[in-house]
Amino acid sequence: MLFGSSGIRQEFGPGLVDLALRIGAAAADGASPLVVGRDTRTTSELLEHCVVAGMLSAGAAVYTCGIAPTPTVAYATRRADAGCMITASHNPEPYNGVKLLNPDGSSFTRRQQAAIEEALEGTHRVGWEEQGHTSPIDALDMHRDAILGEISLSRPVTVVLDCGNGAGSVITPDLLSDAGATVVGLNCNVSGRFARPSEPLEANLPYVGEIVRKRGAGCAVIHDGDADRMMAFDERGRYIDGDHLLMLFTAYLDHKRVVTTVDASMAIEEVAEVRRTPVGDTFVSEELLTWGDFGGEASGSWIFPGHSYCPDGVYAAALLCEIASEWSIAEELDRMPRYTLLRESCRVASPGEIMAAIGADEPTHGVRFSDDDGWYLIRASGTEPKVRITAEGKTPEKAKEMLGAGHAALARAKRILGGREE
Repeated sequence: MLFGSSGIRQEFGPGLVDLALRIGAAAADGASPLVVGRDTRTTSELLEHCVVAGMLSAGAAVYTCGIAPTPTVAYATRRADAGCMITASHNPEPYNGVKLLNPDGSSFTRRQQAAIEEALEGTHRVGWEEQGHTSPIDALDMHRDAILGEISLSRPVTVVLDCGNGAGSVITPDLLSDAGATVVGLNCNVSGRFARPSEPLEANLPYVGEIVRKRGAGCAVIHDGDADRMMAFDERGRYIDGDHLLMLFTAYLDHKRVVTTVDASMAIEEVAEVRRTPVGDTFVSEELLTWGDFGGEASGSWIFPGHSYCPDGVYAAALLCEIASEWSIAEELDRMPRYTLLRESCRVASPGEIMAAIGADEPTHGVRFSDDDGWYLIRASGTEPKVRITAEGKTPEKAKEMLGAGHAALARAKRILGGREE
């Protein structure tokens, strides 16, 4: 399939330009109006024009947002039949892609994705008298007003905000300021180049903790390229891993039923009833449609069903500031359960074959093994020729044991394939 765990992503080139035109036409077949937005990459404007051209050729009315985060475009899509975001999310600048969105903010399901891929082979053009048209829409104000209607700071706080030169730059700084926070902005311009790697990993943010401490900030907020993700630091300048950020939101909102992915920590099960899905926000959103109060991935995707079924890093940023205005985030984190969680990646030539040999029905869903004190997960990367092994244990020794078991399973699969993956 063209679609991965969160839309289509490819290195930019003529093939992606052609694909964008065809996706626009296929998405518009029977759907109008549509909403389209883009991130800050240098290639996004071109791809936006291609998608819109395809939609117009199929006779659709198109609302254009310009540069906007994915959750902003998703929020505006509630006024349309479908939405389209031009982004490669946290991937490096040479990549770009397309996310298709439903009116409730959720990503297209696997069934919808398959229908789009089948439709790419068809022709969806209409005659000159039926061509579509475009209209601008102020999606930023719509999204900002909705968040400000739900978030309220009980006292002023200082927040360090790093938008990574991504689409969050056009909304999150003003939003947090309007909510009552003093914003220390880093990389909050839409230059089209990322001053740091876009993925909000601790290793990519070595400077943030010191700035938090020097400014006496209550927290720090970090976005990726399209601001569907949000990661954070506490007031002591400590990076908050995604599992504990998931637990922090769960505790603050007093939610009892949480949807998360198979690679999230088992610690969440000590604070809420949990259902797990394959890795990918699409699967979390699908599950939340029928069950759960809140959902998210440890990678930084947070979904608040009462607001939208799209991961909303902008909403999460405002909510974290509200939490910082009421709680000591560091003290709350220190009270939470914490186990040893290990993650490793192994480059292989044929991830799909490896995962089939291990026993996975879907390579990117992987296979998970667990006992009372730990677990490990082996899955193929959705974007690179790698197999990822995640392991957790209630003790460091148990985590290492589980990681070793994962590597042993990988080695057995290589032997089954006759050493071709060595």
